[in-house]
Amino acid sequence: MKRVFLFIVTNLAVVLVLSVVSRLIGLDRWLAMQGSNLTGLLVFAAFMGFGGAFISLAISKWVAKRSMGVRVIEQPSNATEQWLVSTVRRQAEEAGIGMPEVGIFDSPQPNAFATGANRNKALVAVSTGLLRSMSQSEAEAVMGHEVSHVANGDMVTLTLIQGVVNTFVFFLSRVVGSIVDKAINRDGNGRGIGYFATVMIAQLVLGILASIIVMWFSRQREFRADHGGARLAGRNNMIGALERLRSAHSQPLPAQMAAFGIAGGGAGGLRRLFMSHPPIEERIAALRATV
Repeated sequence: MKRVFLFIVTNLAVVLVLSVVSRLIGLDRWLAMQGSNLTGLLVFAAFMGFGGAFISLAISKWVAKRSMGVRVIEQPSNATEQWLVSTVRRQAEEAGIGMPEVGIFDSPQPNAFATGANRNKALVAVSTGLLRSMSQSEAEAVMGHEVSHVANGDMVTLTLIQGVVNTFVFFLSRVVGSIVDKAINRDGNGRGIGYFATVMIAQLVLGILASIIVMWFSRQREFRADHGGARLAGRNNMIGALERLRSAHSQPLPAQMAAFGIAGGGAGGLRRLFMSHPPIEERIAALRATV
């Protein structure tokens, strides 16, 4: 979904800024000089890793609103908006969370997302394409899916997982940088160009590998949210919504839309490791297998 893509992109941007700042103020250089102090390096890595993840979480709703052009429904102006608000309110009460903000964003593709740092102050938004292409029962199931994401605390859990993998990326990249630097610079002072170049390359490579872990979790939470949507709106309606999405996405999405699709992709092989969503066929099969 859109929020996973937005969260990861924002997190990477924040981490990059923190890395640059640490370099400019000399913190990275000081740590390089303290090559044997792995405890200090681990503390620094945890601060940077979790700091980036939690900053991303704190601004996730703000970023989503502005990047997606979400219009929050303050006062329903028509029957559709009234139905959206009342449906989300009912589902939120059933799920035991506070009433989220409800919004609409302009997109021809059927899509929806939910985000926010607090499960009682979240945002649930649907696309104009979804409202046009789905029946009310199918749209209700999609909103139940999103409300379930909020109720399950998926964004907080995603943040914690991202913080852990960020920490290891920071830590290991600097350890590798020190090893390479000492191999190149025999004086072993840890301040050579080899250190900084290796750190940046290792951080990029390890960051890509770490995203596999985050994407695995993302796929698992989609199954949970599908079951949550089925509880809130009916299993047949949830299956119908997924089938509608499969039909709408029968043709490959443009490259600029592929990462945002609520339906995810059907990639195989190594590409599957980087999918945020399981194939729709697997999601439908999982729902049909439930009693």
